[in-house]
Amino acid sequence: MSKSDRVLSYERAEFERCYPDRHFRCTHNVCDDPLLSVDALLELCRRLPAESIEYNAGNLPVGIDPDKTPGNGLTPEETIARIRDNRSWLVLKYIEQDPAYRQLLQDLLGPVIEMAGNVTPGIDRLEGYIFVSSPGSVTPFHVDNEHNFLLQIRGDKTMHAWHRDDRETISEEQLEAYHSGAHRNLPHDPTVDARRFSFLLHPGEGVFQPVTAPHWVQNGDDVSISLSVTFRSENSVREADLYRLNHRLRAIGITPAPVGAVASRDQAKYLVARAERFGRRLLRLG
Repeated sequence: MSKSDRVLSYERAEFERCYPDRHFRCTHNVCDDPLLSVDALLELCRRLPAESIEYNAGNLPVGIDPDKTPGNGLTPEETIARIRDNRSWLVLKYIEQDPAYRQLLQDLLGPVIEMAGNVTPGIDRLEGYIFVSSPGSVTPFHVDNEHNFLLQIRGDKTMHAWHRDDRETISEEQLEAYHSGAHRNLPHDPTVDARRFSFLLHPGEGVFQPVTAPHWVQNGDDVSISLSVTFRSENSVREADLYRLNHRLRAIGITPAPVGAVASRDQAKYLVARAERFGRRLLRLG
């Protein structure tokens, strides 16, 4: 499939209304792209470094302690090759390390970046993740720190999501901890389920997932392959810096104002956080 053939589509008005803080649906035409076949993913799995592959058992509860997530007793290649029957979940991370997959991401996101950059300047760190999972597998309740287009390639899955600013579902303290290095998985409280909204995704469909919007995913009755096309922005980097600074303030007994509550205070804290980050870089350089 050539560059001009790969298309990620959405309603322009919907994008303008929702991006970057609300979910919206999209479509794509890369289900039959040779790079996303099982055979191609097996080859990619062999080329990627071990630290770019994560996999485990797929029959998990919605909320699970990441330290208690069971393995599947297989190699990554075995996991992909036998994915229909081994009740597993696997992700190939940072696929942009491979030139062919980097081109795939660039082809899909090229038009998106132009529009997104008008709203969230400083688009950076184009990254991709391919999820391969068994029928019925669950991706537990969690958050991610990227702007993310999740594209369904094979099989069906349902993404259950909450608004990123729903503080009854995810607290300021949890976001501070996450941006400071805590695992992406979160405890799941069933009492918040009444506020969730769900997207059933068939092949050729997708959804935009905002930064740190809580969600979990349930596969349908077939093998699922999904592609996440992600990027960062000045907004997302700034927000992460603010949460890390608030985490440090809370650790010394100060209760910080929530991120976004007072713009002038956020700006002052961001300047401090950015200076600290620059200082750490200088120390590493010696």
